Amino acid sequence: MDRSIFHPEFKPRPYWWEAIPMGENPVAELPAKADVVIVGGGHTALNCAIELGRDGVRPVVLEAEDFGFGASTRNGGAVSVGVNLGKGMSGAKAGGADPTVQAMIGDAAESFTHIESVIAREGIDCHYERSGRFVGAFARKHYDSFAKRVAMLNELADADAKLVPRERVREEIATDYYHGGMTIERSGKLHPALYHRGLMAAAERHGATLVGKTRAGRLSRNGSAWTVETSRGTIAANEVVIATNGYTGGLTPDLKRRVIPLASHIIATEPLDPGRAKSLIPKGRTISDTPRVLTYYRMSPDGTRVLFGGRARFTPVEPEVSAAALHGMMVARWPQLKGVRVTHGWMGNTAFSFDFLPHMGVTQKGLHYAMGCNGSGVAMLSYLGAQVARKILGGGNSINAFDGRDFPTMPLYTGYPWFLPIIGGWYRFRDWLDRRVA
Repeated sequence: MDRSIFHPEFKPRPYWWEAIPMGENPVAELPAKADVVIVGGGHTALNCAIELGRDGVRPVVLEAEDFGFGASTRNGGAVSVGVNLGKGMSGAKAGGADPTVQAMIGDAAESFTHIESVIAREGIDCHYERSGRFVGAFARKHYDSFAKRVAMLNELADADAKLVPRERVREEIATDYYHGGMTIERSGKLHPALYHRGLMAAAERHGATLVGKTRAGRLSRNGSAWTVETSRGTIAANEVVIATNGYTGGLTPDLKRRVIPLASHIIATEPLDPGRAKSLIPKGRTISDTPRVLTYYRMSPDGTRVLFGGRARFTPVEPEVSAAALHGMMVARWPQLKGVRVTHGWMGNTAFSFDFLPHMGVTQKGLHYAMGCNGSGVAMLSYLGAQVARKILGGGNSINAFDGRDFPTMPLYTGYPWFLPIIGGWYRFRDWLDRRVA
C-alpha cells in the first residue's frame, strides 16, 4: 500500500461527520406503548415519522446505534430522479412502455419531488442544490445504450436528460476516460449528515419520540398489537415499521434474506487549489459511471475536495485498504490528481434486492417495511418512508408501484452474502474485457 496517498491526519470516518455532533443521542425514555414503532433511525424512518406526525400520530423511532450511524450519513449525497432504476427493468423503453414500468419511473420522479418538498417545507439547511448529474460511459457499447435511457427518462420522469458525445465530455468533467455520457438535469446533491440532522429535528417537531442506543431484539404479535422487546425494555404498538435497509438483521429474518448488504466505500481528498478544484467538474454536477464495479463522485459542498466513492471492495475492509483502491480509481479518471492525498475514508452498507428494484409492503398485519434501493436510496427511501406512513394512515391500501410487489430471495440465502467476493472478481474481469474491447 502506498502510504504517501494518506494525509498525516487521515481519519477513518465519514467526512460528513465533521459537520455534526456524532454520539449525542436523544435521551427520551422508552414509553410503554405507541401507535407506531419504527425500527431504524435513518432517512426512511425519519420521513415516515414526519409524515405520521403531520397527521397527528406520535411514533416512536428506535435506533440501535447513534442516530446517524448508518448509511444515511455515509452516502455520497446524490439525489436521483431514478436514473439507476432501469437496472431492474431490462425491457423498459420509451413509447408504449409497460404500465408497471411507467408507474415505477413515475414514482422515482415523485421521490425527487418529495425530497425537495421536505427540505423546503421543513427548512433543512443541507447544502441542497439541483446541480444535475453526468453519467460517464465506461465502454462504447454503454454509450450506445444511453439513447434509449435518455428517451425513457425524459418521457416518463421529465428528467431533462441529454446525450453527451465523447468529444464534448470535457464540458462536463476534466477527463478523457469516458466514451461519452449523458446528463440528467433533474438531479441534485446535498450534505447527507445535515439532511439527516434536519430530519431528526423535524420529526421531533412533529411529535415523534426518538430513542437512540436502543436495539430491538424480538417481535411478537399479541392479539391486535405488536410487542417489541428492546435493550431498554418492552414497548407495545399497533403498527411496526422496519426501516433498517442495509443493516437488516435477525429481528426480521424473512426480510434479511431478501436484501444483500453491499459495502460502499468513499474517500475525501485534502482541499485543492480553488482553480484546480473548479476545473474538475465545471458545472458542479454529481458524477457516476457504468462499469460493473462502479464509481460515483462529486465535489464537497464548499467546492474544495473531491468525494470519491465506489465498490473498492464488495465487503467491509479497513478504511485504509478501500481508500488506496479508491485513490487508484480516482487517478485513473483524473491523472492530474495523482499526488493529492486522502484525509477521510469510510464505508456504509447499501441494500441490494435480487430484482434490482426498491420494495415496500407488509409481511403480516401491522408489520411494514421499505428497503432495497440498490445504492440510490437518498430520495427513494425518503419517499418510501413517507409512503409507508401514508399507507398506515390510509388504512392499508396499496399506494405506489413498489408497494406489495413480490420481494424475491434465493434458495439457501439467509442474509449472509458469501458470494460477493466471487461476484466482485467476475465483475472486475468483465469490466477489464469491456475496456479492452472498447
